[in-house]
Amino acid sequence: MISILNNMSCPGLYCGRTQLSNYELSECGPCPRGFRRNETTYICELCTDEPFFYDWLYLGFVVLLMLVLHCFFIDMISMRRSFNKDILILHSVACIEVAVAAVISLILSHPIGKLTIHSCKVRSIADWYTLLHNPIPNYEKKVYCTQEAVYPLYTTVFLFYGLCLIFMILFRPWLCKKYLPRQSKMSIYAALYFIPILVLMHALVGGLLYYCFPHLVLVLSVISCAAHFAVKLDQSIKSLIVSTLVEPRNLVILIGHWCLHAYGLISITQMLNPSLHASLILLIPLPALFYILTARFTDPSKFQF
Repeated sequence: MISILNNMSCPGLYCGRTQLSNYELSECGPCPRGFRRNETTYICELCTDEPFFYDWLYLGFVVLLMLVLHCFFIDMISMRRSFNKDILILHSVACIEVAVAAVISLILSHPIGKLTIHSCKVRSIADWYTLLHNPIPNYEKKVYCTQEAVYPLYTTVFLFYGLCLIFMILFRPWLCKKYLPRQSKMSIYAALYFIPILVLMHALVGGLLYYCFPHLVLVLSVISCAAHFAVKLDQSIKSLIVSTLVEPRNLVILIGHWCLHAYGLISITQMLNPSLHASLILLIPLPALFYILTARFTDPSKFQF
């Protein structure tokens, strides 16, 4: 039995054998998309696992990143410090584009037509970079076994980015002609830059983002929250509080940062201890309160050397 398994074994971490139509096994090679090698038999088996909660959080992070970038550039090019109908319509259209792209991406994943997906479990960061793990048995000839070992976390994100780009090109220009025609087109140009950058980042460092995105969300949302308050000319406690509560734009931005804080905390803890980790959500206003209470101590003009 041991000798039979040795004869069936394949080199490397990802090379496997597929079952042919005549019930024989193929030579060692890459497993088809949606399949993963069985570590005992070395036969490629169909992945039927449900994604972990962390996997869904990662896919949610990808969607949130796209949405935040769209909204950021729409807000930036509008050159206004308050909401109006035109800006709200552009924000709403961007949200619809991203939401529809996300839903269609799930529907097109296996099983097709459902909002649930089957996945291959992520075992290590090497699963994201199978290209770097093609074995060379006896240092003679390389066996190419590059595959999507993290199916469908790799290709689904590419599909989502592509759909976002298509929907934006199809629908956004018509709205930009009617709403803020001079400035709104710049949000399209910005997306034509940042979407390819996101695609490149996912291709090169997707595995790193998968493991560190909770910390990135938390750190960047805190920095962004501080930057939002820092642009205010009046840094007094009263002014910061009043401007935040009175101006709808500032209040929406602050609530958006709080949502990102909460998402980062949930992603880090994964709510493994619900009673304890749920209480951490109460801390999400802390960065904003800390800035408001300490801003008056950080004015450079008050420091004397």
